Amino acid sequence: MPAVGNVYGGQGQGPSCFDRMKMGAMIGFCVGMASGAIFGGVTALRYGLRGRELVNSAGKAMLQAGGTFGTFMAIGTGIRC
Repeated sequence: MPAVGNVYGGQGQGPSCFDRMKMGAMIGFCVGMASGAIFGGVTALRYGLRGRELVNSAGKAMLQAGGTFGTFMAIGTGIRC
């Protein structure tokens, strides 16, 4: 019986460098979103924001932190390839 190939195509081959960079960017984006929610939410609450202002401010911080950390994780993963 022949061996079953993996998700990435051939036998014994791992993900390509681009696939690793995409995965690093996704993981970094998720971690950045979580930290942005914590720090952005706490900062918005300290300023006394409530309701829509709180959601807008925390959401903006989440997207900024997610984008920044995702970019750096993708670059770092690309360097390791």
